[in-house]
Amino acid sequence: MNRMIEILKGLHPGLFLQRELGNRKLKSGQFAESIGEHPQTLSAIIRGRRSMNTPLSLRIEQALGLEEGFLMTLQVYYDIAEEKRKQSANHLPDLTKFRSTIFWDTKIENIDFTAHSRYVINRVFERGNEEEIKEIIRFYGRDTILKNLNRNGNPLMRHQLEANIEKYL
Repeated sequence: MNRMIEILKGLHPGLFLQRELGNRKLKSGQFAESIGEHPQTLSAIIRGRRSMNTPLSLRIEQALGLEEGFLMTLQVYYDIAEEKRKQSANHLPDLTKFRSTIFWDTKIENIDFTAHSRYVINRVFERGNEEEIKEIIRFYGRDTILKNLNRNGNPLMRHQLEANIEKYL
């Protein structure tokens, strides 16, 4: 179970359940009824709109021959990942320091600066001005930036990227 959990960590248990039912060619409505559950409840879990609960997870695990506690372990890891996403959403760089043109292809307010750090760092180091670069360095820190810089990115921007690395790091 540990290896499988490591692979699936952070995914909603409904996603795993949907795939498992598909692999076994079971329809979710019929499966729900076979374990004494409302099809709507199982459908909401599969769609990620509802959390897995312990009594239901035990019935599903028993019916599918899964290890006891597997689905609830997935649920806990999913809840942890969701909480981390919420916390990181509150942790933003000073967005007033960025020109709207630097992220022309998206709204800056919609960027998840934690999940997309590599993209943000490279974009700013390739195209950013001094104020934007300094804000990214302040926000992420030198070590994170060095770890995430992609020197093999856009060949047209490589010279600017290298010049900014030399100047600011």
